[in-house]
Amino acid sequence: MPFIRAFSKVAKQALLSPGCGCQPITVAIRTISFSPRQVTSDASFHSVSFSETDHPKVLITGGLGQLGVGLATMLRKRFGNNNVILSDIRKPPSHIFHSGPFIYSDILDYKNLREIVVNNRITWLVHYSALLSAVGESNVALARDVNITGLHNVLDIAAEHGLRLFVPSTIGAFGPTSPRNPTPDLCVQRPRTIYGVSKVHAELMGEYYHHRYGLDFRCLRYPGIISADSQPGGGTTDYAVAIFHDAVKTGKFECNLKPDTRLPMMYIDDCLRATVEMMEAPADTLSMRTYNINAMSFSPEELAQEVQKQLPDLEVTYDIDQVRQAIADSWPMNFDDSNARNDWGWKHDYDLPELVQTMLNYIGSDSRIAKAN
Repeated sequence: MPFIRAFSKVAKQALLSPGCGCQPITVAIRTISFSPRQVTSDASFHSVSFSETDHPKVLITGGLGQLGVGLATMLRKRFGNNNVILSDIRKPPSHIFHSGPFIYSDILDYKNLREIVVNNRITWLVHYSALLSAVGESNVALARDVNITGLHNVLDIAAEHGLRLFVPSTIGAFGPTSPRNPTPDLCVQRPRTIYGVSKVHAELMGEYYHHRYGLDFRCLRYPGIISADSQPGGGTTDYAVAIFHDAVKTGKFECNLKPDTRLPMMYIDDCLRATVEMMEAPADTLSMRTYNINAMSFSPEELAQEVQKQLPDLEVTYDIDQVRQAIADSWPMNFDDSNARNDWGWKHDYDLPELVQTMLNYIGSDSRIAKAN
């Protein structure tokens, strides 16, 4: 019988509890064991239709982020409110707390996470908890704890309890030596951020657990995700959100990437739907465990021109941020997602014109409401 041993670590919660002092916690030394199991392709469970009695019980870690809240909303409509549990170590806003089940969960606390899985009879685990690229570079030790040690906790629990596990990867999992146009599923990666390195680690560890222990591990490499609900936070692809807010509010936009910097992008609704479809896909349709997904690929100049079709008075200027430009220049220009399309029928709904119209409608509506109030 195989044994997996994980070491104890002292982890800081500065990132995970913004505004709080650094309260160290200890992850206890543990030894867990589980028998290797084969992945089943039970069509009645994995198909897109579920009966009232076999809905999956879903736990989402890091659930207070944009993707976690959106996915919970989508899954609750599909499987029922009480079958989808959001978890995080932050205090949820009132409207999220009252929208469905919420549980405090620290992914570095193995015992607590395991109790949640057992006590709530979890069958699907969606692991969104991670320290993202910019913050990770400013605190590599913490990023290593959260993104790697936290992942190991999740892998062990998922394997021990036979869960279906989804861990997202990212455009940042590729590096300057990767083929860029297009970038296939399998190629040289070699990222140069701790976030990217940790995501490659997650891809490889998940695939290892699948082949070694039969863990039903599933992973999608997300491109840049665009959502009207989120405010730009200084990330490399955030210009594609900021332009809409600035266009509606001021009629002027200053881009920090070169006008011809092409990157793969996706509207959030497509991203969330792809995640659900990947989780529901029968196991025997999956030729791999980590897939690229893509919708569109555009440059700041192309996006600006599309926005100007709706708002012709928009003024666009460029002030290049060399750090962000260097990151963008090391990332894929276009994802090859043909395997996802062939294996489990992935198909996006939003191209650039639909994206622009949707974003302007949403942000413009919010702006009018705010002015009225």
